[in-house]
Amino acid sequence: VPLQACGGGLVQAGGSLRLSCAASGRTFSSYAMGWFRQAPGKEREFVAAISRSGGSTYYADSVKGRFTISRDNAKNTVYLQMNSLKPEDTAVYYCASDLVAGTSSGEYDYWGQGTQVTVSS
Repeated sequence: VPLQACGGGLVQAGGSLRLSCAASGRTFSSYAMGWFRQAPGKEREFVAAISRSGGSTYYADSVKGRFTISRDNAKNTVYLQMNSLKPEDTAVYYCASDLVAGTSSGEYDYWGQGTQVTVSS
């Protein structure tokens, strides 16, 4: 499932951004989706995941209450709404897909190219 992430940018601390990840093909609703991020010099880490139907969502503790993952299967798109952004949220954000929503990057088979999010203090 080819994935294309976009929506990153530069924002001040406390601001908001919405990332989008569009999938091509007609099987989007068959895949759970996840967002991960990687800051310079750090391992890629889990951010959020959503089940195929959108009925179940999962978040890293560091973003819980600030970020919201959602999906629109009619548009083949998954979103990550990021509010109350902090400088430590600065990273390249990746979307990924797999049959089951998981929290480990190794579980995901398909990855987008990443979009840069920079939060200034």
